[in-house]
Amino acid sequence: MEQRRSPHVEGSAGQDIGRRRFLGYLLAGPTLVAAAQLGAGAESAEAAVPSPPEPAEVYDLNDLLTLAATPTSNLIAVVVHPDGTVSFDMPRAESGQGITTMAAMLIAEELDLPLEKINVTLADARPELVWNQLTGGSNTTISMYTPIRVAAAIAKGQLLQAAAMKLDETVTRLTPHLGFIQAPDGRKLSYGELAQAAAGRETKQVETDLKPESEFSVIGTPRNRIDALEAVTGRKKYAMDLDVEGALPTMVCRPPTIKGTVRSVNNAAEVRQMPGITDVVAISTGVAVRGRTFGQCISAIRALDVSWGPGTVDDMSDEDVLADIRKAEIPLAVPDVDPLAETVEGEFTFHFRNNAALEPQTAVADVRSDSAEVWAPLQSPILCQELLAKQLGLSVNAVTVHVEQAGGAFGRRFFSDPVIEAAEASQKMGKRVKLMWHRVDECRQGRTHPMCTSRIRASLLDDNVLTFEQRHTSVATDYTMGFGEVITSMAGKIPPLGQGNELGYSNTIFATTVNVPYKFGAVTQLLNEIYEYDTFPSGSNRNLVNPDVRTAQELIVDRIAAKMGKDPYRFRKEFADDERVLAVLDKVAEVGEWGREMPANTAQGITVHKEYKGAIATLVEIDCRPETVNRKIRNAVTGPRVTKAVVAVDPGFAVNPRGLEAQMQGGLMDGIAQALTSSLHLRDGVFLEGSWDNYFYTRQWNTPFDVQIVVMPPTTGEPGGAGELGVPSAMASVACAYARATGTMPTSFPINHGTLSFDPKPTVPPLPPSPTDGLQHTY
Repeated sequence: MEQRRSPHVEGSAGQDIGRRRFLGYLLAGPTLVAAAQLGAGAESAEAAVPSPPEPAEVYDLNDLLTLAATPTSNLIAVVVHPDGTVSFDMPRAESGQGITTMAAMLIAEELDLPLEKINVTLADARPELVWNQLTGGSNTTISMYTPIRVAAAIAKGQLLQAAAMKLDETVTRLTPHLGFIQAPDGRKLSYGELAQAAAGRETKQVETDLKPESEFSVIGTPRNRIDALEAVTGRKKYAMDLDVEGALPTMVCRPPTIKGTVRSVNNAAEVRQMPGITDVVAISTGVAVRGRTFGQCISAIRALDVSWGPGTVDDMSDEDVLADIRKAEIPLAVPDVDPLAETVEGEFTFHFRNNAALEPQTAVADVRSDSAEVWAPLQSPILCQELLAKQLGLSVNAVTVHVEQAGGAFGRRFFSDPVIEAAEASQKMGKRVKLMWHRVDECRQGRTHPMCTSRIRASLLDDNVLTFEQRHTSVATDYTMGFGEVITSMAGKIPPLGQGNELGYSNTIFATTVNVPYKFGAVTQLLNEIYEYDTFPSGSNRNLVNPDVRTAQELIVDRIAAKMGKDPYRFRKEFADDERVLAVLDKVAEVGEWGREMPANTAQGITVHKEYKGAIATLVEIDCRPETVNRKIRNAVTGPRVTKAVVAVDPGFAVNPRGLEAQMQGGLMDGIAQALTSSLHLRDGVFLEGSWDNYFYTRQWNTPFDVQIVVMPPTTGEPGGAGELGVPSAMASVACAYARATGTMPTSFPINHGTLSFDPKPTVPPLPPSPTDGLQHTY
């Protein structure tokens, strides 16, 4: 990974945030507690037709999320303990993206404290945080970068004042270093010795300076994750590892079609007599079974005889949904242009994709007559708490929601489906439950990225692109998580907002996330959605609509370049509308040796993307030779293989370049999967995929041999969003490389959707038997 620091330039785009004064709070308490307060204080084509700024370039979704979080940032506190350690209760969800490490680095920097002295935990649901406990939109680092630093800086200031009193020195003569404060004569005191003396007797507002970037020794340097050792040694605890006393394994027998309902359970008494089974009860989504082991639960579910009512999409298949989408497509309407102008257009289909996290959906619930306590990984814990209170007939204060570490999220854990089920089961059984979804449940009844189409038409004259129109039509995305609390959640359900959802959140989110990063004259992008928001169990999968939107765009960009007789890289270089986009584009072209001679049926693809104050470019090489496409791997879709990838990323300022590199690697694998192999097949009201062995996310045999991540030097001085940034450009690059290697532009994604290389598992019983032949499935 390449990482260079840029010199500090006062007043530049990378203005040093440490030169400004910030307000915060010293909170009353037995030991030192401090919190923040926020809210105050290129080469281009000379002939290119400039495009007016698009909504996302003026005010994007991340701006909105950051603004929403600001009023309650002073409720996020850094605590110094008598043992010299510091704790921070992170109000966002850690699901593998490394935000706990980011927070620890910020605190370590401002407090001059070793990373190992900092303990970052996940906060329980805190309704007073309102919109500041939603994890999504690549917003955590952006919105928390300054509040965490301000709180840590205030804490250090108080420690220095306490030390000055004890050492009989002036504050300016004292030096904080590695958890100690030292006087010029060598005398020193530990933070632990000062924690109580520095504590506030009353809550008061104070001012502080932040450390200037020129003095950073932790922020901006590559660091391993603070939980890396536990993760690689298997000691790290996730939700599925929870061991709450009395919470026995619980699973749900689910309907044979999407959102089917229970009419009757015909043999509940017999199933209750099976070995280990303690309870069998009907709940809103199926029949819950509680037993001594998950294996016993699976056996009981397979033995159940349930009469099912219809679901929401019975008898519908991919073809039916696609036909409905095409009927709803908004017509293209090119503005008046020169009659000599030519057009380039295309229509692209993107099939349903699974939104499952790697860790199964898990929730522990203990519901009593006057209270409830739940444990689960959640991206919107406040909303979960409010929904549970309503469901159980309790006050919000009577419901405790513990947020657990998650093995992946990417939008799936916005929705607290397993927690709602666990609470209902616990209430009806009168017992604690540890409810876990089976992999089949997640594929067939879990959240999906909606099927959609994207139609594009561009008009060209000489060496100019005069107009660029995009019409995106989709199955409705469920945005009823709102901003993570009940008021904005309800707004997504009340007509007309809930009717197709397109009049409410969907269009707003679409407009504040998509863009065309080129000087293409009159640019218009519109969204239309079909069905009501809850017809399919959809969700805002990682990076929302941008992977599909950008893939369609970049394929057309390659066609425009070909029409003008220009090299794809040179064309993008001429028309890029942003200096940072141009810089990452040049970097991947250089590192990836764009234009090098390659064998027949192999090719390079190069694309760019910008969002959330960041810019990225990706260059890939793909092998579409017959011997590669037709290679045999048991029970797998193989097809083309990406053999090389180079990613250049500019997030503005990288807090942890090593963590950013990992994020980009993950985004790259997502992009490869979505372009080549990963999709769900809908047939007669149910998705055929029944597990990860059916759903072909990028496997080892489709992973590039050579991956290089280049972290660009800091450009803005403040971090941008990176969690989702890596996916769109990766997916688009793979598609463009495939088109160049085969001579045919792909129009349906993933490219291998038409290949069903597995025998679908039955829907009745809904779960396969527990395996007893594991060794036969090893490689």
